[in-house]
Amino acid sequence: MRFSVVESGYDRRQVDACLDELALRLGRLAARTEGVAGVGREWDQIRLDALHLGEFLRRRTVPDGAATPGPTAVEREAADLLARARAELEDARQEARRVREEAYAEAVRARREFEAALLARRRRAARIEEILTGDRVPADTPTAAAGVPGRSPA
Repeated sequence: MRFSVVESGYDRRQVDACLDELALRLGRLAARTEGVAGVGREWDQIRLDALHLGEFLRRRTVPDGAATPGPTAVEREAADLLARARAELEDARQEARRVREEAYAEAVRARREFEAALLARRRRAARIEEILTGDRVPADTPTAAAGVPGRSPA
């Protein structure tokens, strides 16, 4: 965006309006991102929390300049939680993939049935149209109704 140049820089109102618009756009983008991220975001947050906790504990328990010991019980527990969370996330993804594939297959099946029913309806309509607009039998042509006892030919 271009701003008008004034004596001491840029026009403050234009800059403020631009910043307000950008804030609005960023808010919308953040809302869309939250919706898209969904469950994956929660697992990422758990992972980050576990990493931060591990770092915090490492800083609190290891004096400066000392060699880093093996993982502590808390770090092992955090790693275990992270591994379980990843496994649950993968299970959820597989279940979502399975449900999506089933829904797609059902939609394809329903569409084929609909198209077949529509084709059958069109064929019946065409046949009816053919019967109704086809060559008509002249009135003086003998028909099966003419041979019915008790009826006089017209």
